[in-house]
Amino acid sequence: MIYSPDQIILFEWGWLRINATLAGTWVIMVLIVVFCRRITRNLTSNTTLSKGQNLVEVIVEAMGDHIREITLERPEPFLPFVGTLFIFILCSNLLSVVPFFIPPTGSLSTTTALALCVFVAVPVFGLSNQSLKSYLGQYLKPSPIMLPFNIMGEITRTFALAMRLYGNVMSGTVITFVLLIVTPLFFPVVMQGLGLLTGTIQAYIFSLLALVYIASALQNDKTKALKPKPKDRRTNHG
Repeated sequence: MIYSPDQIILFEWGWLRINATLAGTWVIMVLIVVFCRRITRNLTSNTTLSKGQNLVEVIVEAMGDHIREITLERPEPFLPFVGTLFIFILCSNLLSVVPFFIPPTGSLSTTTALALCVFVAVPVFGLSNQSLKSYLGQYLKPSPIMLPFNIMGEITRTFALAMRLYGNVMSGTVITFVLLIVTPLFFPVVMQGLGLLTGTIQAYIFSLLALVYIASALQNDKTKALKPKPKDRRTNHG
């Protein structure tokens, strides 16, 4: 039984090997590029919008609101990265309903690559908002003895990010395959519907966690201003 699209070799010539993970990733990239090209070709600022532009504007606005609420910053610097993560994972998971298509997110190599992108993006965005000394100082809080634990936390959360997405997507694929053998008519349809729902949720969770990690690295003054101030314990007597 095949548990990962990495095991499906579509083309091999010498050192060149193309598996289902690469092919599926390229298919999703082409679909996203073609769709975006068709939508942006006839953009308009009139009150009458096409269905495609209206859909894209709703998605972008919703993403921007989430980013603004979590980071307390303008969403424009973070939207391309976080939005791309969400759209790629969402398209990958939704296309799992297509016969013979195994989503690239069902491969640990894909989810690891996405998690590594988040791992690199966190310090990049963090350093764009503060000095190197201030950013590295976060690893020494609340005490310098916490340095190895904070570094380990960065690594383990990246590993957990990759495994969470891989586990949820791959488990759904395996369960659907098993039910297709046992009951080939009813249950696979139900599982495909549930797969669409969980796939959307997993795309949202992955991008949301990436955004939370980035926001935690910003440490801006706006975030500090929202922290509750300690109450004045002095008692007025008169």
